[in-house]
Amino acid sequence: MSTAILTGPPVAGSPLEADLRTLGFDVRTADDAASAAALLAEVPAQERVALVDPRFVGHLHALRLALTDPRFPAAAVPGALTAQAAARPALARAVGRIPVGAGTAHLTDVLTETLTESLDRDDTGLHRVELGSLVATVALTPAQREEAREAVAAVDDEAVRLRTAVKSRDGFFTTFFISPYSRYLARWCARRGLTPNQVTTASLLTALIAAGSAATGTRAGFVAAGVLLLLSFVLDCTDGQLARYSLQYSTLGAWLDATFDRAKEYAYYAGLALGAARGGDDVWALALGAMVLQTCRHVVDFAFNEANHDAAGNTSPTAALSDKLDSVGWTVWVRRMIVLPIGERWAMIAVLTALTTPRIVFYALLIGCALAACYTTAGRVLRSLTRRARRTDRAARALADLADSGPLAELIARGAHGRGRTGSFLAPAMAFLSTAVLLVWVIFESDPASWLTVGVAACSALLAGAAVSRPLKGALDWLVPPFFRAGEYVTILVLAARADVPGALPAAFGLVAAVAYHHYDTVYRIRGGTGAPPRWLVRATGGHEGRVLVVTVLAAALSPEGFTIALTALAVVLALLVLIESIRFWVSSGAPAVHDEGEPA
Repeated sequence: MSTAILTGPPVAGSPLEADLRTLGFDVRTADDAASAAALLAEVPAQERVALVDPRFVGHLHALRLALTDPRFPAAAVPGALTAQAAARPALARAVGRIPVGAGTAHLTDVLTETLTESLDRDDTGLHRVELGSLVATVALTPAQREEAREAVAAVDDEAVRLRTAVKSRDGFFTTFFISPYSRYLARWCARRGLTPNQVTTASLLTALIAAGSAATGTRAGFVAAGVLLLLSFVLDCTDGQLARYSLQYSTLGAWLDATFDRAKEYAYYAGLALGAARGGDDVWALALGAMVLQTCRHVVDFAFNEANHDAAGNTSPTAALSDKLDSVGWTVWVRRMIVLPIGERWAMIAVLTALTTPRIVFYALLIGCALAACYTTAGRVLRSLTRRARRTDRAARALADLADSGPLAELIARGAHGRGRTGSFLAPAMAFLSTAVLLVWVIFESDPASWLTVGVAACSALLAGAAVSRPLKGALDWLVPPFFRAGEYVTILVLAARADVPGALPAAFGLVAAVAYHHYDTVYRIRGGTGAPPRWLVRATGGHEGRVLVVTVLAAALSPEGFTIALTALAVVLALLVLIESIRFWVSSGAPAVHDEGEPA
């Protein structure tokens, strides 16, 4: 139970107390700052507490946004503020600083505003709610109260609540073909007590059933798979809309929403590959290639965003051109569609699954994602080269974490420390060479399953260590993690394909999926503000260079059949390791209470 303290005598005929009880608050009344401080001290420290001016007039949803959102330690609208456990000490100090006696009436008459300003100055992470068309005000006179009530009646807060349940920035397909009705599905779920986590799980189960239908290899199975995949996407949109509609954000929801999209899509790729195999067509290489390309696209997105998360002084002409294009409505939608976001991508996969073959699905997916990757990466390179900005230590740390360097690269980096200039192009150049040397060898060598390949992998690790030997603060240093991902994933793909035995590519698919999960988990931990996975986990998984060395050694030392078994065992061990640690983290109390908004791609 949360407690709301009315900081003065209730106003006759006001629905405020009823609204607060509707939101789950136990309502108490304080006559002045001193009695408010006494009541505040009686509320257990771990509970949420709200201070509300009895003269508050506004929409119920304005109160809901200000007083019940779990993501912020403190939040406020005019006339109401709330503090969770993390901000309670700051609130208690603010109340204690309210002076008494002559000349202080202006502070105690509008107590909530005084306390809000105090919390803002104390840097407690206070969130000031953007109300938009919603009303929240303190009516000091009967005339103001009547005017405020008229303003409340003029705006349908339920319509606002439905509208704001939908993300403000989304793809064309999602915006015009899913959200117009999925928001009502979200409201239906809210009114029946369903949680976003339950809807997220339903979306996953639907996608897994779709993958199973595709795995049958029959036309009926492919049609059913396409329909179920679209239904899974509708539920995927609904869970976020339900979270925003009812403000049901949770630590578990953050983990589920952050990982299930990739699990659904990649499981569906596997289902298509199994279905094709039943029809005599081996497309596992295409399925693994699609997963590699899509994951590398995301790493480009993540690394670029983290590198520029708090960069100052963006003077990029490319960014200015993009802003100018945003003023022309149709160009916004064209550019969003070009990047083939999840809505467009899943719609394409679903339709092609129902009407064509898995091979055609993967060809279309690879071509579309490759074009989208070229478009987005080229734009980001231009932005980076033409902007004048100072990268921060936080950005450098995030890029280093995304690089996923293991013990070998760390050792090499320590030996090479100080030999490169921070901010130069040395890091991306060394990362590119690290990847290029390895991939050119394994792709064009007639027999890459050899000890020479192990030597090339060791040279690649040397270059990788040199790439991360200095803080990654250069204009293009965000390219370092994508280069490392491409080198690792494609090496596994090529070695499995060249083994030319049944089961090698499916085993490689499982291994890349496990490693990709680890990399996605790293991204969402960083975004949650809790830092990357613990170093012991990175060291235990070997880092990208360690895993490449292990795979090349296995390919050189074992027969193709033994290599397949070893890849399978390695995939299982890595999956268990990263999943157990990930689950432990995301269900712990220290994980961020954020429902991920999803990725545009």
